[in-house]
Amino acid sequence: MADLLFPAATGTVTRTSRYRVRLAAAALAVAGILFVLYPAIRPYTDETTLAGAQAFSSTAWVAAHTMGMLGFIGLAVGLVGVHLVQPGIRESRLSFWAMVVTWIGAGLTLTYYGAEAYGLRVIGRLAAASGDPGLLDLAHQVRFGPGVVVFGAGLVLLAAGGVLTAITTWRDRRLVRWGGLLTGIGVLLYLPQFFGPPPVRIAHGVLLAVGCLWLAGGLWSRRAAGPRPSDDGQRTAVVPVQRAPF
Repeated sequence: MADLLFPAATGTVTRTSRYRVRLAAAALAVAGILFVLYPAIRPYTDETTLAGAQAFSSTAWVAAHTMGMLGFIGLAVGLVGVHLVQPGIRESRLSFWAMVVTWIGAGLTLTYYGAEAYGLRVIGRLAAASGDPGLLDLAHQVRFGPGVVVFGAGLVLLAAGGVLTAITTWRDRRLVRWGGLLTGIGVLLYLPQFFGPPPVRIAHGVLLAVGCLWLAGGLWSRRAAGPRPSDDGQRTAVVPVQRAPF
């Protein structure tokens, strides 16, 4: 477990570390694409009318919110790669907390997204079938019930994780600094963008996508922290780190 959380502290670098980092980079790239598709596909209507009921019950509504959920999962996986490429214990600690705080924030946020995607679909279908827009008040109760507290806490933790991620990548000159910074800013702005009109929300998705894709590109060309194993044709599983005598 220690070689995953603080790879530079173990004194070894496994050949599989390179593929772990690239897997994380791929997850981060997919997350970026999903973050822009989510607000672009999501229907925008007056959600107090039957048009809102039709939007809730549409395939686009469920697909868009599912993309948003998968985006957060991809972001969480991607930060594992950022953590693995850190060169020392001090840097690893910062990236570790960025990763963990984002994981917790994403977990809390996803519970609300599930209700938003699937609960509101049932309410929308019921309102559309009955022709009674008054039933959409149930959607308001779902959104602003106890779950909104968990959702808010999740977004605050995501914002904190975004700040830590931005600091981590900015300090590591071997990563794409601006990619990490844009990703951190995009995650930080996830809460306020909900209050903007559709163009603002889509623009935010583009910002986050650019950051994730940029950072993913930097990760793809990197390996886990530590000395690179020599390519002598032998399949050596572990290469010792040469330590200074002092």
